[in-house]
Formats: sequence, C-alpha cells, structure tokens
Amino acid sequence: MISFSPTEEQSLIVDTLKRYAKDRLRKVFRDADEDGELPADLLAKGWELGLVGASIPEAYGGFGELSAVTGALALEELGWGDLSTALALEAPATFALPILAAGTEEQKQEWLARFSDETYPNATAAMLEPTIRFNPRQLQTTATASGDGYVLNGVKAYVPLASSAEHVLVYANEAGKTQAFIVPVSASGVSVGEREKLMGVRALDLGRLSLENVTVGGEGKLGGAAGINFDVLYARSQVALAALAVGVARGAYEYALDYARNRQAFGEAIGQRQSIAFMLAEMLVEIDGTRLMTWEAAWKLDQGEDALRAALLAKRTADKTVLMVTDRAVQILGGHGYIREFPVELWLRNARGFATFDGLAIV
Repeated sequence: MISFSPTEEQSLIVDTLKRYAKDRLRKVFRDADEDGELPADLLAKGWELGLVGASIPEAYGGFGELSAVTGALALEELGWGDLSTALALEAPATFALPILAAGTEEQKQEWLARFSDETYPNATAAMLEPTIRFNPRQLQTTATASGDGYVLNGVKAYVPLASSAEHVLVYANEAGKTQAFIVPVSASGVSVGEREKLMGVRALDLGRLSLENVTVGGEGKLGGAAGINFDVLYARSQVALAALAVGVARGAYEYALDYARNRQAFGEAIGQRQSIAFMLAEMLVEIDGTRLMTWEAAWKLDQGEDALRAALLAKRTADKTVLMVTDRAVQILGGHGYIREFPVELWLRNARGFATFDGLAIV
C-alpha cells in the first residue's frame, strides 16, 4: 500500500533541499540564466547536501539506500528551485545510480564510493541523439563486439556538463538492444563538440559527444556480459523527470497565485475574477494529479514491480502539466508575464524542454 506520510529521513531530506532551493537557487537562477553559467559554489553547496550519497548503501561507501520515492520527493524541491541547477546536480547521479541499480559487483566496488565524497565528481551520462524521431530502444549509436571488448560509434546530444566530464555512461545499440558503457572522455576517438544553444535551461552546460571507433573493454559494459534491463533504468529516468516537472509547475503556480492575490485592478484583486480563479484551480488539480502518478510509479520501482507503464504515463502527463501551468502563469501575469523581470517566462521556456530531456535525470 502506498503511504502518503514521508519517513523521518525523507522529511529531513525534503526540508533540507527546500531551504537550499529557497535560500540559494531562487536568488541566483535569473542571473545564471542570463549569464549562461551556474556559480561553482552553488553546485558545490548542492553536492554537499549528499543527495546521491544518500542513495548509495554503506557497503559501497554511501550512507543510505536507493529509493525512487525519496528521489522523487527530492527532485520536486530542486525543480521548484531551478531546473538548470537540478539537472547539473543530477548529472553525476545519471552515471552512478545506473551502476548501483544494474552494475556488476566489481563495477559497484570500483565506482560508487567516489560519489559520496565532498568533491563534485566529473561524471555524466549520454542517452539522447541528434535525430528527429529519437527512440531510446533504437539508438543510432552502436556498440559492436570486438575481441574482449566493444567498439562504439555515434553522436550524442544534450550531454550534461560535457565540457568538464571525465567519464560518461554512454547508451548504445548492441545487437538491437540498448546497453550502457562506461567511457573515459580521454579515450581515443572521443570528442566534445560545441555547447548546445537552447531555448531553456540556458545556465546548464549541455554539449554534444562524438564517438569514432572508441574501444571499451569488456569490464566497461554496464552489467557485464549479461548487460542491463534497459526498461528498469528508463522507468527510473522517467520518474525523475516527472518529479522535476512537478517542481517547476508548482513553482509557477505558487508565483501566479501570489500575484493574483496581490495584483489590484479596478478595485479588486485579479484573483477574485472567475476566469483567473478557474485557471488557478485547474493548475492545482493537474499538479496534484501528476504528483500522485509520479509517486505511484516511484513506489512500484521501490517494490520491484514492473513500473515502466506507470513511469511513462507519469512522464507524459508531467510534460503536458508543466507546459500548461507555466503558460497559464504567464497569462495570469498579463503583460508582466512576458517581461524578463518576472520569472514565469523563464519557467515556460524551461517547461517546453521536458519533452526532449530523456536521460537527463534518474532516481
């Protein structure tokens, strides 16, 4: 049975991230978007909170356990604070958590302890590709068996922190199945392209990664020779993105609600007008419904059930919800909504990208 009461540990994590989001992220996100860069101390402080380390068991150097529900609760708060920062803090998680969930014992022992240190690790993952109809089960990046290892060829897009990463978990098509490979960026044949120029998340360093006859040893294949069940990892990614979308939507709703309560026109608060009140009510209904769908999918993951369908439904619903809510927030602010001095236009730009963010987060 799904419980709606967080554990003491979950409450502590949420409260800590809520303060970080309010006191740090909300104070710099506009300047970061304008400058196209996240302050290094902001990421360092976020990493010190130990979100990834809290997902890694003590046996592998961490101080917690993997929980999709806890991850979803945490990511909603980070999404509320700032999406660019949330995705930057998630970049190392997209490398570490798949190893924890699907790696061999040797891979877990070799890699996971590094993600509980105080220093922000230069690791990320690469799933998306520069193609019109992206399908994570039919990747154009290929992994071909060669001797005791594999040869990787292809181009990846939207790779978080590509310009600074030292290791990348690359998803590739091996004999018709999506598998993952640990690739050092310093390996021969790996090259990092220019930074992506996007409509939203402009403070986040997203780049392209090209692989030309890159050789990876057999030990670099996630899960060893048997490989991974990609559906499980994909479901975890979908839940993470849905939780981030709920956070962005909640932030836009709360801002629009406060504006409607305080903005006076013709002698009354605009929130008293039926058209705006109805919009706010519908925004809240959709946010709460999407959150429940996200929690259900996360709970199924924690129970070891097949959660792919629930995760996909949550993510598709979240894509629509965050776009609707942020767009209506702009409408409620009227002319102010289109002015960069107000944050709702930024949230709308960020919201539009969720439909294309596959693989950028994981719980």
